[in-house]
Amino acid sequence: MVKTQSSQKLISGSQAPNFSLKGVDNKNYSLKDITSRTLLIVFICNHCPYVKAKINDLISLQSKFESSDLQIIGINSNDSSYEGEGFDNMVKFAQEYSLNFPYLIDETQSVARDYGAVCTPDPFLFDKSKKLVFHGKINDALEPNSKATVNTMENSIQKILNGQKSTIEKDFDPSIGCSIKWIN
Repeated sequence: MVKTQSSQKLISGSQAPNFSLKGVDNKNYSLKDITSRTLLIVFICNHCPYVKAKINDLISLQSKFESSDLQIIGINSNDSSYEGEGFDNMVKFAQEYSLNFPYLIDETQSVARDYGAVCTPDPFLFDKSKKLVFHGKINDALEPNSKATVNTMENSIQKILNGQKSTIEKDFDPSIGCSIKWIN
């Protein structure tokens, strides 16, 4: 595991790069088909302790805000040959954690590159127009065994849903996680 901090490629107001990817449910998902008021795209993987520490937070966010029209999308861009990764392991991960949001595979890693994702988890929050509002951490517990005191992403989602996205203090507040395992 190589600990990596997210870096900024997309800036606030950037349009979400399009994608069409296969999910663990064998359905194809395209950005253009997502019509939610708020969209949270999170680059995750199966093996990373940082992801495992945040996965229940993501499941809780989806449950809490689903009726308010939040859609979370998990994307795995890791090299499929890396131990614990690949589509079959994604299916197992989704079942083990009872994911309540789509979990997609980015086999070519082009989506991660388009978004500028470099670590897992690496979250990107978009408004109804699919313009980037916030890129950054889920909460202030940046190490796997830390306890959160500030729910950064939840607060940002709430502000978007309340029509107060201009009150989000930072548009970039880096996440920390395992580096994406790039194809050699």
